[in-house]
Amino acid sequence: MSGEKDLEKLLKSMKPKHNPGNYVFCTTKNTDRFNLNEIEMSFREEEGFTIIVQKEIADKLQLDYSVVMSWITLTVHSSLEAVGLTAAFSKALSENGISCNVVAAYYHDHIFVNAKDLEKALEVLTKLSE
Repeated sequence: MSGEKDLEKLLKSMKPKHNPGNYVFCTTKNTDRFNLNEIEMSFREEEGFTIIVQKEIADKLQLDYSVVMSWITLTVHSSLEAVGLTAAFSKALSENGISCNVVAAYYHDHIFVNAKDLEKALEVLTKLSE
């Protein structure tokens, strides 16, 4: 199951889906105190671990964050070797003044946008897939 590579097919079938909740990006030097089931994503960088968690969890753990995000999943199973999908949706969002942070996982692409931009981002992504 390697996923779709054809950009036209990806765009037509990407069907953006909002995942309820508020999410934040935080950083920590180690992940020992975290329940892995509460972390949506983690990535080790030279400076420390970046984690994406629900805002409530970050608040409970007294973690710093700068912006509250909404999470959109493109429900199409995109290949890790697909070319152009990220460029297409990030360009469309950018043209509408919407910043996005992208996580490409095995099955889907996940887009985090400022919570205030959620409705507009869903509109832009839906229009792009028509």
